[in-house]
Amino acid sequence: MDDAHVTASVTAEPSTAPGSAKAPAHLDRAAFAPVDWSLFCAIGVIWGSSYLLIKLALDTFHPGLITWARVASGAGALLILRGGRTEIAPADRGRVVLLSIVWVGIPFTLFPLAEQHINSAVTGLLTGATPFFTGLFGALWFSRPPRGPQRLGMIVGFLGIIMISIGSSAEGGTAPLGVAMVLVATLGYGLATNLAGPLQHRYGAVPLMRRMLALATLWTAPLGLVGLARSTAAPVPIAATLALGVVGTGLAFALMTSLVGRVGGNRASFITYLIPLVALVLGAAFLEESVTAAALAGAGLILAASVLASRAEV
Repeated sequence: MDDAHVTASVTAEPSTAPGSAKAPAHLDRAAFAPVDWSLFCAIGVIWGSSYLLIKLALDTFHPGLITWARVASGAGALLILRGGRTEIAPADRGRVVLLSIVWVGIPFTLFPLAEQHINSAVTGLLTGATPFFTGLFGALWFSRPPRGPQRLGMIVGFLGIIMISIGSSAEGGTAPLGVAMVLVATLGYGLATNLAGPLQHRYGAVPLMRRMLALATLWTAPLGLVGLARSTAAPVPIAATLALGVVGTGLAFALMTSLVGRVGGNRASFITYLIPLVALVLGAAFLEESVTAAALAGAGLILAASVLASRAEV
């Protein structure tokens, strides 16, 4: 067994002891193991579907109700899962609160609002900026700048995003307010993926996300109360919102936090290059959007960027 696979296997069981030291930096720089690829693809499919679900929920639900119901149901799903009720060390409590704001509270509030101005495909495309913000925060504040293959992958993936944008129908996609909202949300994602790795090593994915989503449920409750009075119950929006919460929030964030702990924030953030690809396929399948040659070429570049992200960091 080569060193890369030995290293990858070591990270499979992160420490859950409160206040335990962060895992050595080299442990999350190895080439992707099969389990990393499984996590990577699963999260990409789940989050790539979320923008379509938001659009369906907006049919009769107010954006504030979508945000709160999504976060609350995600927190409830993780409460059901078995796992240690790990106590967060006092030194890390502020970081968990910050994570609940920049990874959930602000982005989940902005996405439904943004989709009132731009369509779901454009929203998914704009999240492709996440690796750039992740790399920026990693270099400036976390001593974790993107390296050779990952730096190249950022460029290749961004080119893929551009080609899909050119080749996709995007009515209303230039609405400045909607675009600005998504970019602010994406900025929060970039900071959050850097924060999540060390915390996951200390406490484990499910205990960390359970606490974070519970806090975010409190922050978004006022929006939910306002939105409840402005919403109408209907089967499709209810089902879409529950899917967003249980699968797209509770399960997906637990998987994402585990992936960040295993491969680092920079490489895990390449998930956002799969999101437009999934959004493109779903748009063609359920919204009858056309798929052009440019979009297919962009999809190929995104897959290449994902392979570059999986390479061992040097």
